[in-house]
Amino acid sequence: MVRDQHGLEVQGSKDAVGGYDRALEHLVRFQIEMVHEITAAIEADPTFVMGRVFGAYLALMSTDGADASSATGALDAIRDRAEGAALLPRERAHVAVVEAWAAGDMLAAGRHLDDLTLEFPTDLLAIMVGHQIDFFTGSAVNLQNRVSRAISFWDPADPHFGYLLGMQAFGFEECNRYDLSLAVGQRAVSEHPDDVWAIHAVTHTYEMQGRVPEGLDFLQARESDWSTGNFLNVHNSWHYALFLLEANDTAGALAVYDRVLHHDGSEDVALELLDATGLLWRLSLENADVGDRWHALSDAWQRSLVPGFYPFNDMHAAMAFVAADQLDRATELVANLESVARTSDPRVTGSATTGSVGLPVCRSIVAFAEGRYDNAVEELLAVRDRLFELGGSHAQRDVLARTLLEAAIRARRNDLARALTGERLATRETSTYTWAKQAQITAASGDDAGRAAAAARSVAIAKTARAAVT
Repeated sequence: MVRDQHGLEVQGSKDAVGGYDRALEHLVRFQIEMVHEITAAIEADPTFVMGRVFGAYLALMSTDGADASSATGALDAIRDRAEGAALLPRERAHVAVVEAWAAGDMLAAGRHLDDLTLEFPTDLLAIMVGHQIDFFTGSAVNLQNRVSRAISFWDPADPHFGYLLGMQAFGFEECNRYDLSLAVGQRAVSEHPDDVWAIHAVTHTYEMQGRVPEGLDFLQARESDWSTGNFLNVHNSWHYALFLLEANDTAGALAVYDRVLHHDGSEDVALELLDATGLLWRLSLENADVGDRWHALSDAWQRSLVPGFYPFNDMHAAMAFVAADQLDRATELVANLESVARTSDPRVTGSATTGSVGLPVCRSIVAFAEGRYDNAVEELLAVRDRLFELGGSHAQRDVLARTLLEAAIRARRNDLARALTGERLATRETSTYTWAKQAQITAASGDDAGRAAAAARSVAIAKTARAAVT
């Protein structure tokens, strides 16, 4: 019996298991080489179950309905293998995860991985995939606890221990434990400078605390570690662009968009389309001129979207459709989501979340585009405490908080708008954006002194942030 690099039994040829180990090395670094290595491992041994499982996970983690369908092919190959020989308990547990997820039950897949990791706490693939499921389902508590449950079983001298710290740091950040997130994330980065997920965790911490100069300094100092050669470079570039927005550097943010987030060479990758859409929508809420960028983004979503598969994608597609003045696409999307909601299976995570949260959010986006701001407010207020179910991070879902605030302002619901800015300032007192909104709201209520003070605060914060841009 062959064992992998963490001492776990694996059925497969020595070459196949070696390829699997190398694929894991690249997975924790979010490097494309993981695809090549696991493909080669399967070619070396077509009966290699963990190779098939790994490939299925890569397809499912794309959050793209078309990609995820390829997991069914992996399951067929695994079943053929199972007919010839019994699966090991760990292999069988991983197959159950893939079966649940391929059937649409992402929450069940996450629970299966909870159990699997309790029995095999050094299974790096199980931890990594479970961590991503927690992210996709907005499960902040398990983002923190899944890794924390396993990490005590690991030897700190293990070469992958630092990558666990990076995952743990992101979980701490999503649970608003910013001191822990920063300390653990910085330790992870010190152990592995190429740990782009740990860099991402530290960046999130600075973002959520409104520490823009520190965030800019951090990303700029480590640009060579995160900006190329990995699948997270687009997302971390998005974070850099958000910091530039807080510096009132719209031109700089759009330059990042054109260079990295979306351009002629971009493929229709859902996780990248999310970032491109999130940045442009923030700019459009402030009536910034983004040229004709929305049309290419709308077309990309139209080509790739499977409505109801992952509602976080749906809401971003709705933003792109309405911002590109293609309201027909947005209304068609809403109609498709209504159909999904009517026939939703509670065991299918995407369709169940569509009915409870995704559909109201998409309706609010259409209402906002049509100038029905009161309707947009009511739709979002009704589900704002459940938005985490859409998945993503606090920073990503902030685009909806901004949409709600802007809708309240345009609906002249100043008391609500003032309350919403109060919430934001309580956690991010150094937010250029929020102080600018405060100035706008106080001006509408006739408070000239309050408007001047808030505007001056916004300008001063932006100036400090701009000074950190190199």
